[in-house]
Amino acid sequence: MRAARDLDRATAYRLRLAVDEIATNAIVHGYGEAGREGILRIRADSDERAVRIILEDSGPPYDPRETLPPDDLGRPLEERQVGGLGVFLALRGVDEFRYERVGAWNRNVFIVKRKTARTADA
Repeated sequence: MRAARDLDRATAYRLRLAVDEIATNAIVHGYGEAGREGILRIRADSDERAVRIILEDSGPPYDPRETLPPDDLGRPLEERQVGGLGVFLALRGVDEFRYERVGAWNRNVFIVKRKTARTADA
């Protein structure tokens, strides 16, 4: 991903994790469990302040922001239910997340600020 080449390692990792989680959910839940085929489109752009990844899928409408965080986050790991953290971590791992339904497409926009922009904003 050339747009992300200047990101620090931690930011690049969080961005990849977020995009991977939402893409995986679209494939598993939007297509696989629904017994349908679909299309994923991804593109990136960047400027001196931020990197944006736009992930679109042709699955049923799904706004990840409507997924409630697990209610057992304060409990010890061995007492928590398996699953449910992916979307929560994805949305928290980026500086900004946007969702919109555009025609027959889910559009998820992930934005992370470059380290230089974070320093300037502080």
